[in-house]
Amino acid sequence: MSSHTDHQKGLLVTAVGGLVLSIDIPLIRLAHGEAWTILLLRTGCTLAAALIMWAVWRSYSKDAPQLIPGRSGLVVAVIYGLGAVAFMTAVYHTSTADLVFILAFNTVFAALLSWLFLKERPRPLTLAAMALMIVGVAIIVGDSVGTGYLFGDLMALCSAFLIACAITISRASDKDMGFTALIGVILPFGVAAFMVARTGFQVEAPWWIILNGGVVMPIAFFCLANGPKYISGAEVAMFYLLETILAPVWVWMIFAETPSRNSLIGGGIMIVTLVAHSLWQLHEGRKRRADLAVHHPA
Repeated sequence: MSSHTDHQKGLLVTAVGGLVLSIDIPLIRLAHGEAWTILLLRTGCTLAAALIMWAVWRSYSKDAPQLIPGRSGLVVAVIYGLGAVAFMTAVYHTSTADLVFILAFNTVFAALLSWLFLKERPRPLTLAAMALMIVGVAIIVGDSVGTGYLFGDLMALCSAFLIACAITISRASDKDMGFTALIGVILPFGVAAFMVARTGFQVEAPWWIILNGGVVMPIAFFCLANGPKYISGAEVAMFYLLETILAPVWVWMIFAETPSRNSLIGGGIMIVTLVAHSLWQLHEGRKRRADLAVHHPA
């Protein structure tokens, strides 16, 4: 398969993952449950779905990917597991808009980590975009001081950093991590089971979270975890922007939850920056491929 086709495949797969992920938070909210109960159901269903998918794949093909591909796979699984705990904590301690806007900051983390560890030096325009993203996050987090949302915002920032770490390690390893993110839910599942045993099982509409964990999360994370095989870490992180844009819309439509003025200002800066940067990257990629076609015709 040509590198051009690989890149297109990576863009398509990752876009599907980002789009499906956008309904994650609305489904969590619709379940109306206690945080640890929701985490237990969500991760338990995700784990069961992942194991079923893998078993079916393996029964039809000898090329089924490993659940945990080596030491790097184990590290990525643990990081995704920690990220799931941080994410669920943030869902219950900040607004949906703040959460998804801050999660979009994983683009900056991914670019910085790729620069530090993969020697993928960002271009000046990317550095400028990162600076604007930092301004956007600072406005959102600053608005949360004294409102009770600060802890949730910090957990969202922690989740964004962990996602970027997992993306960077996946890209560096060049291994198929499609199932690794799904198997990584073993860690939060264990933590949630321990907590639910102490607090009790509390959820009003479990079918929403079963749909989330059994269908939505396996599709989203399988696609997003496969992205680094074909496209850069920064490009993968940018597809989380679909959740950033759409999740607040779904929550506003379902729950009439309106973001604060500063949250909209900070989020607006981040979204405009990411869209502009993505369009620039797309233009640059087409330009490079056109140059290669001229200098190296088939």
